Amino acid sequence: MTFDEAIRGKKAALIDMDGVLYDSMPRHCRAWSATMRAEGIDVAPEEFFLYEGMTGSATINTIMQRERGITLTREQCRSIYNRKSDTFLSYGEVEMMPGALAMVRRLQEAGMVTVLVTGSSQAALLDRLEREYPDAFPPHRRVTALDVVNGKPAPEPYLKGLEKAGVSAGEAVVIENAPLGVQAGKAAGIFTIAWMTGPIPAAEFEKAGADLLLPRDYFC
Repeated sequence: MTFDEAIRGKKAALIDMDGVLYDSMPRHCRAWSATMRAEGIDVAPEEFFLYEGMTGSATINTIMQRERGITLTREQCRSIYNRKSDTFLSYGEVEMMPGALAMVRRLQEAGMVTVLVTGSSQAALLDRLEREYPDAFPPHRRVTALDVVNGKPAPEPYLKGLEKAGVSAGEAVVIENAPLGVQAGKAAGIFTIAWMTGPIPAAEFEKAGADLLLPRDYFC
């Protein structure tokens, strides 16, 4: 099956941000690793690719529970996440994902509503969307970490995305680059496309239940 065949007859596309619209995941992973190291916990940057899609608090507590057997408060998580965000910003501006604008335009030309569904609340990227993806993700068609209680891999983010698009699960597709995001899309009952823009092997996306796998250069 091709991408065009997958979207044929669909009314909406629910699209992740980091690793899909922006080539930001390597820097996120570096920032997470540096931030956790400052907390006295050594975690390799590559590990954070596997946590992509989780909210910041969920990522922090996944590590804290594993390494120290504790769960931090919302305020403690917010403090750590803010430091991580500052570290991310210190690396400079990330580039748009090669091919992402072409992908979004193909969806728009097909008459589909596009909705952002991200586990991030990173203002540095969210503030760029209207300028770099014109008319694709206005504020009323965004689901971020601030809008959900249970982030990916729970279905809540994509169920909220369906509400914002005004469509049923069978009328939408999800476009993701992370296994946890694929799991969330599938849990919401949506046809889920894995765009493999990072280092995660295809087998992980197949295990997560992706309906279609696309290589990094597919839209270039």
